[in-house]
Amino acid sequence: MSEEKDPLLMSHEADGIKELDNNLPRWWVWLFNLCIAFSIVYVLYYHVLNMGMSSAEAYDAAMKIANEQKAAAIAKFETDMATMEPSTDQAVLSAGQKTFVTYCSPCHGMEGQGLVGSNLTDDYWIHGSEFKDTLKTISEGVPAKGMLTWKDQMRPSEIYAVGSYIFTLRGTNPPNPKAPENEITTPAIDAGMFE
Repeated sequence: MSEEKDPLLMSHEADGIKELDNNLPRWWVWLFNLCIAFSIVYVLYYHVLNMGMSSAEAYDAAMKIANEQKAAAIAKFETDMATMEPSTDQAVLSAGQKTFVTYCSPCHGMEGQGLVGSNLTDDYWIHGSEFKDTLKTISEGVPAKGMLTWKDQMRPSEIYAVGSYIFTLRGTNPPNPKAPENEITTPAIDAGMFE
């Protein structure tokens, strides 16, 4: 019986292991053929006939829509800035503090005392003391003094939150504050707003 040759055995062997010449399962063959057919249709549709958008074109189209939405949101925010009041909501102030610590503290100090940037705790504000001035300064930046235009990196809600947090810093007494850099200016805010 060991002399008989099995028709399913292939003629080669390695280390006493012989390979069977079985047919592949039908489902696997059909799946393989469907994959080949799909790849041919895909190449024709996207690369030969150029009927569909490539991934780069789809990305560009999505970015165009996103940039239009962002520009509209920023335009609305800039229009609404004149009438906005600082938030007293603790969730907004907490989010503003987190943003301040991440992006603003390297120049303005952890407590707003001023380092390279101006002191945010006194009443000697350079770019206006009203809340709308604070929002505009954050949004537009002060490129001449090295402050970024944050509207390109932050959403309007983030600018509003950090502006609201900055307003809570006014009147605090951090250690080693930066010397005044302007005439004294006081905003028109309710004294008990942040208590």
